[in-house]
Amino acid sequence: MKKLFTNLKGDLFGGITAGIVALPLALAFGVSSGLGPSAGLYGAIFISFFAALFGGTNTQISGPTAPMTAVSMVIIAGIIATNDGDVEKALPAILTVFLLAGLMQIGLGLMGLGKYIRYIPYPVVSGFMTAIGVIILVTQILPTLGYYPKEDVEYVNQFKPAAEEAILENILKEEAAEDILVLEDFKETISRAEKITEADILKESQTLAAKNASGVLGALKVLPRAIKNINWLEVILALGTIFIIYGFKRITTKVPSTLVALIVMSAIAILAKLDYRPIPQIPEGLPQFKTEIFSNFNLGSIQPYIFTALALSLLGAIDSLLTSIVADNMTKTKHKPNKELIGQGIGNSIASMFGGIPGAGATIRTVVNINSGGKTKLSGMVAGILLFVILLAIAPLASKIPAAVLAGILITVGIGVMDYKGLKAIPFLPKDIKLGPIKLSSEVLIMLIVLVLSSFWDLVYAVGIGLVIASLMFMKKIGDLTAERSDVKSLKEEAWEDEGSFPKNLKEEVFIKHIKGPLFFGSTSNFQALALQIPDTASTVVMRLDRMQYMDQSGLYAMEDMLQDLKKKEVNVLYVGLLNQPRYMMERIDIIPDFIPNEHIFENFDDCMNWIKENIEDKF
Repeated sequence: MKKLFTNLKGDLFGGITAGIVALPLALAFGVSSGLGPSAGLYGAIFISFFAALFGGTNTQISGPTAPMTAVSMVIIAGIIATNDGDVEKALPAILTVFLLAGLMQIGLGLMGLGKYIRYIPYPVVSGFMTAIGVIILVTQILPTLGYYPKEDVEYVNQFKPAAEEAILENILKEEAAEDILVLEDFKETISRAEKITEADILKESQTLAAKNASGVLGALKVLPRAIKNINWLEVILALGTIFIIYGFKRITTKVPSTLVALIVMSAIAILAKLDYRPIPQIPEGLPQFKTEIFSNFNLGSIQPYIFTALALSLLGAIDSLLTSIVADNMTKTKHKPNKELIGQGIGNSIASMFGGIPGAGATIRTVVNINSGGKTKLSGMVAGILLFVILLAIAPLASKIPAAVLAGILITVGIGVMDYKGLKAIPFLPKDIKLGPIKLSSEVLIMLIVLVLSSFWDLVYAVGIGLVIASLMFMKKIGDLTAERSDVKSLKEEAWEDEGSFPKNLKEEVFIKHIKGPLFFGSTSNFQALALQIPDTASTVVMRLDRMQYMDQSGLYAMEDMLQDLKKKEVNVLYVGLLNQPRYMMERIDIIPDFIPNEHIFENFDDCMNWIKENIEDKF
């Protein structure tokens, strides 16, 4: 407990700054999810506090994130649709799924599965993150234009025949469940049907209209109607928000531009008494414990979503542990992956009991925390406490925020979350497979499959399919390479035979590292530890690559990151025995010659040793 207060000033500044950054995002993610801004704020409060308290990454700031919200949005929409479009009726089942996802995360941590997250290939992660950006961008077009399908009378009326059919079908199902459905006598059915009002039909029509317009495909379907019914005030508010977010960053990055945009555009709308659409009301007072999760528990209502809950827990694990790696790189520390999963699971479980949407470790908020001085778990707890105080203090005022402002914020989130590094690499990755007469890159193919399936079909299944394809392609490549080099025997970490005559007086200045196998998504974690092995006295690193037969995109970027770190430390890197496939990959993104000039690449160790003798001085 004493460790919590070893960096009190830095943690307070870090936590407060991260909490301020989290506020507009929490509200925006809550509205986007379909449960309202309070759900986003509750999620940010509880996840931030408890994930920090019980987690395994000291500087992690957690809360609702774009990937978690995108998946939650699908779950929420599906359960609401099966509950006649009634959010209150659907809420117990929704929160039970979120609670189940949190408990599954705790289980993953207790089983020690955190260390296996690194085996997810880069193309799958890249395609998924870009799809999240596409989903957020496309689904926010409608609120940016001020168009809400449920309020478009002409559009809703198209669904009245289907609504009447759905209501009648529900009556028949109810009668079957009550054992009173008799095919020869429909008196009870007719009696119940006569009680159907125009209001019931309208409500069901609105539910069907909202369902039909949900997701990427739904938004694109109704886009022509949205364009015909543009609310220009909402468009101006959204565009003003986007302009401030990007423009203010050019002035200073010390103050979060999203918060500035939220305050400025909301103040303009409120003070000018504009006729804008506000966000849903944020309840005043303390968050209420949702007892109906337990009192109204129905296994049948959540059974179809058990697999989805597992996928949500895995996504949260990936999202959090990727952020933990970023935090490790910035702070030169080492997180505890399994403990981090337990902390995230506890945070998500508690958040669900109070009506909050699930979340994960948030990269931007974590970076802000570290840069502002945060070093211990106290910083994440402070961020949660600050959001709690804000909730109690300004809930009535926050309820006046224009919905279009949050849509503008989400558009910038969608743009920012895409993996531009992976997209830029598409033209340069080697075309290693053939589909008929067409040559393609297997990694690009996986990325695009995950991107398209995630955007237009199902996020969970898309990732699963991507993993299966990546695994099959990897097995084929490794099988082919093993067949080519079947005479290679396992090597110990000791010096190789040709290194016996290396000058003893230069062993302090030159560090030799052997890469003994493929550098792929499953081995990048061990490779990243290389920089930690290099002694401070070394001015040159020799990398023996004779046994590195294959390098994938994950390995390529791991190599690039390591070389960047060594370049900052002014450490020279020499390659020995670089094989064709890894060289081709490194030339595609200019690692060769930008980081490793051709004169630093040697065919054998003897040539490398001659260069060392001529260029390296004995300083120690």
